[in-house]
Amino acid sequence: MPTRKPFLPPFYLIAATFIGIADTLYLSYYHYLGITPGCALKGCEVVLNSAYATPFGVPFAYLGLVYYVYMLALGLLVAYDPYSRALRLGMLAYAGIGLLCSIAFELIQVFLIGSVCMFCAISAITTLVLFGMSVWYYRSTR
Repeated sequence: MPTRKPFLPPFYLIAATFIGIADTLYLSYYHYLGITPGCALKGCEVVLNSAYATPFGVPFAYLGLVYYVYMLALGLLVAYDPYSRALRLGMLAYAGIGLLCSIAFELIQVFLIGSVCMFCAISAITTLVLFGMSVWYYRSTR
């Protein structure tokens, strides 16, 4: 009796979310302690202490953490039911919204703040990877 290979794309998505969770959890922890983490680019201090870092009093690090945890939940649901059209479409839409927000946050850093945060860039790249994998997954399971 031949065995079926596991369908791996949802697990790639799950792995990528852990990178985002680690990054935003690190920033959230430091924000909670009231400490600004240092970074190799020397722009983190400027970005994380700017007025743009906490829209409506909520730090972007917390918003990012919520985004990645929710993306992890979607990834786990898709791993459970890999061909659910609603879940695949939901993951694609949610990753697209996250990508648009990441682009906006990066543009704010470059043009309004004038500095780039390494941790924010890691989060933006992770979101781009999640969006790319969501598109790939959606197209491969049609």
